[in-house]
Amino acid sequence: MKMTLCYMEKDDKFLMLHRTKKENDVNKGKWIGVGGKLESGETPIEGIIREIKEETGYTPNYCRFRGIVVFNYNENPSEYMHLYTCDDFDGEMTICDEGDLKWIDKKRIFDLNLWEGDKIFLKLIMKETPVFNLVLNYNNDDLISHTLEFVEQ
Repeated sequence: MKMTLCYMEKDDKFLMLHRTKKENDVNKGKWIGVGGKLESGETPIEGIIREIKEETGYTPNYCRFRGIVVFNYNENPSEYMHLYTCDDFDGEMTICDEGDLKWIDKKRIFDLNLWEGDKIFLKLIMKETPVFNLVLNYNNDDLISHTLEFVEQ
């Protein structure tokens, strides 16, 4: 399954989504970026622009591609997430039907209930790491292994 994920940035904060509103949500209770599944025929950049608008109310002017994250969870099919950051957007934040949106100081991000693998790529994002490929292997909420490769540019 192809997905998108974006961490919106302003004033040294990330916009985080606390997943609290959907039943049967593998992310229930976790704090994540915004994004979701690509629709049929949609490119990753088209998908993340749509998801940002739907989930936050903001209109992105530019999203920076950061890498691919492969999320393997139990026996489920792999999710291929196109990871972006965005610090150039317009509009006003709206209510999200998937959870609560909150601007969180980057220094406090790791105090949140995050996936262990998200901590890996959030650190890479904060260090301005070049484009990367990260594979995360989970057994339920436990990260059992990961591999990280950097894309030559």
